Amino acid sequence: MANVGELNSLKIIRKADFGFYLDADTGDTNDDILLPNNSTEGRELELGDTVEAYVYRDTKDRIIATLKRPLALVGDLAYLKVVDKATIGAFVNIGLERDVLIPFKEQVDELNIGESYLVYLYLDKTDRIAGTTQIERYLDFTDEYKIGDEVTGVVYGFQTNESAMIAVEGKYKGVILKNEYFTELKIGDTISLRVKKYYDDSRIGLTPRQGKLYERDSLEEKIMEYLTSNNGFMTLNDKSSPEDIKKFFGTSKNYFKIALGGLMRKRLITQDSTGTKLK
Repeated sequence: MANVGELNSLKIIRKADFGFYLDADTGDTNDDILLPNNSTEGRELELGDTVEAYVYRDTKDRIIATLKRPLALVGDLAYLKVVDKATIGAFVNIGLERDVLIPFKEQVDELNIGESYLVYLYLDKTDRIAGTTQIERYLDFTDEYKIGDEVTGVVYGFQTNESAMIAVEGKYKGVILKNEYFTELKIGDTISLRVKKYYDDSRIGLTPRQGKLYERDSLEEKIMEYLTSNNGFMTLNDKSSPEDIKKFFGTSKNYFKIALGGLMRKRLITQDSTGTKLK
């Protein structure tokens, strides 16, 4: 049985002037799925070939197939653009002939044409592909990761204290505390993270920081590059404000002081009240 909103490996069993029919594997030829000629992506196809096809419902509610890859599958989180609005909701483009509806009840805030939003795709009660910006309820908890594991996450919101809510691998609930990130994050950003801890509410505690040694070495390199490209001098030193350090190097004052200390021990820099200089 073919799964709507997903990629399916299906066999070509019939050919017609307007396309090919794919075996839905139900034992009923009435369930065969049409792959129109204009959806073959120019491939030369023959009877008996097996194709990986995306299956969806057309405007007449018929199940249809395409070899074109959509921007997202059912069960995916994706940053999608609103292309139209109607009395029932907004429509986002997933890269196919038919757009996907986000009903009003599934919108956290009003969606505007021309703007992109983080959307989760799902099948509604009528087996149609639909979208929602209410990401949270489709994410689960897990304890499958070890502390220190590297994961990929998508920012889907912010708490009132500015901690970032993260969809880990598009499946699980995670959070980056405000004091763990020093560069601007936006909804829809995909970032590489490390698992730092598990909180009492079972969310995964995450950090964009690498281990201390990696952070120190990386920051030392950035400082040396900055000094080299600015005539060997910068106004920052270990007495500078956390805000200035964050603005220039996107890191905490603690990590900045550790990096400066490492460079001084290597006799590469000196500091005084005016700033930091290359030796």
